[in-house]
Amino acid sequence: MDPIKIEGTPKTPTVEFDATSGKIEIKGRSIPENSIEFYKPLVDWLDQYAENPSTKTEVNIQLEYFNTSSSKCILDVFKKLEVVHKANKEVVINWFYEEDDEDMLEAGEDYQSILKIPFKMVEIED
Repeated sequence: MDPIKIEGTPKTPTVEFDATSGKIEIKGRSIPENSIEFYKPLVDWLDQYAENPSTKTEVNIQLEYFNTSSSKCILDVFKKLEVVHKANKEVVINWFYEEDDEDMLEAGEDYQSILKIPFKMVEIED
């Protein structure tokens, strides 16, 4: 499986998905013009990845900001990872948030309450 590497822009996050290492990263800002269009290749990649996942999948989400349409797409990404987790593979989601960013911490906690995947809230010191 080919990895996905997308350079971040002021409106879209940096994305690195690597099936070999089982590392999945989304960092930056997510306010694309069309969230569904931006996230569709990622969700499709995860569909394929779920067929033959790495023994351990480590997911690092470090977003400064995301809009409402991105939040739905991020949930879709997590739901694909839930499939991997249900197949008895280890999946850990590291949700990074700035020390004083209550909204981002709350967003991570909201996802955590919806999903059945281990979440780690990771505070970034300023």
